[in-house]
Amino acid sequence: MMDLWAIVPYYTAYLSRALLNEGVDISVGSITYYLDPDCFSSRGIPLDPGPLNIVGRFSFSKLPRRILKLLESTINLFALTIRFIMAPPDIIHVQYLPMLRSRIPMDLWFVRFFQSRGTRIVLTVHDLLPHDTGDRYKRTFLNLYGHVDAIICHSDHVAARLQNEFHVPTSKIYIIPHGPFFYDVLAPESPASLESFGIVSKQLVFLFQGIIFPYKGVDLLLEAWQLVELETSEGCLIVVGTASPELQTQLRLQMQQLHLQRVHLHFRFISTEDLVALYQAADVVVYPYRAITTSGALATGLARGKTIIASDLSVFRELLTDEKSALLIDPENTNQFAAALSRLAAEPDLREALAARIRAMHYGDRTWRSIAIRTFDAYEEVLGQSVSSSFAKSS
Repeated sequence: MMDLWAIVPYYTAYLSRALLNEGVDISVGSITYYLDPDCFSSRGIPLDPGPLNIVGRFSFSKLPRRILKLLESTINLFALTIRFIMAPPDIIHVQYLPMLRSRIPMDLWFVRFFQSRGTRIVLTVHDLLPHDTGDRYKRTFLNLYGHVDAIICHSDHVAARLQNEFHVPTSKIYIIPHGPFFYDVLAPESPASLESFGIVSKQLVFLFQGIIFPYKGVDLLLEAWQLVELETSEGCLIVVGTASPELQTQLRLQMQQLHLQRVHLHFRFISTEDLVALYQAADVVVYPYRAITTSGALATGLARGKTIIASDLSVFRELLTDEKSALLIDPENTNQFAAALSRLAAEPDLREALAARIRAMHYGDRTWRSIAIRTFDAYEEVLGQSVSSSFAKSS
């Protein structure tokens, strides 16, 4: 399971745990996730990125960390190459190739070398193209998708785009849903940290949480929230997540220009315990994305059984139904967006009805077990033979 820089650590950890629980013989090629060093160990996942796993254990600023990761992964790739020449794996399941867009994509060369020696390459598509880059890297990803042996994606919509825009044969595409995060973490009984986020007792809380990029539409959320503040005195908006310095400045300036009084911006990474406490306290979670391939943040909202407002995008419509399990809106229609926010602020019965239908989806271990079974089925098909394993296929 290859995510050498721990780019999608939680997905890698939860999927690997599910596969291991079902008896699949895998090793996890990832370094320690520097923002959450216990991400893998707390889920019983031993890491095997190669001989070095140092950079993720320490705190560095962005540029030095990236340089050190590059040096560390170069050594690890060399060592893994020697090891795999002696005992090649049946499958390398790639979660992310962090060097793909560089002039020297060593990780891509690594998987292609072993593909030429008979190892099958399975790729999970987390982003069809890098967000906020347009078609700049389309040729690179077209080439990648054309050469791997199989592609796992999380929705029919993404599968259709792989076929139509990237010319990937249907036979190479496996549609396997994205699993939930943090459903297995208990909320603290007395989350004292909530006050540090600007939350007071019995206050109605709207939450946006996740890594913040322009495509995630926080600016659109702030525009809509201005109308909410004009219409009602109920509720506060909490925005939590890391963002570039430029985007932080832009959003703070926008907040000042809109004269928002009940918005709390927290541009930082938070612990798993604080994240779960925030979701526990939130009455509504909001996903105002302009575009998306898949969303781990939405998976968290589903897993925690929350009331949801989300953009009316194809990927979200495969999981959510407007007026039944969520309110789906056009985030660039400020009036419509604000009306949905105000409606949920004013209608507790609607909030509970929507959340009840989310809870009925039972996002948890059962979901990951199903994902693990379907992933193993994909492995077997890619290998074209029955793989010796104690994998249990009973539902």
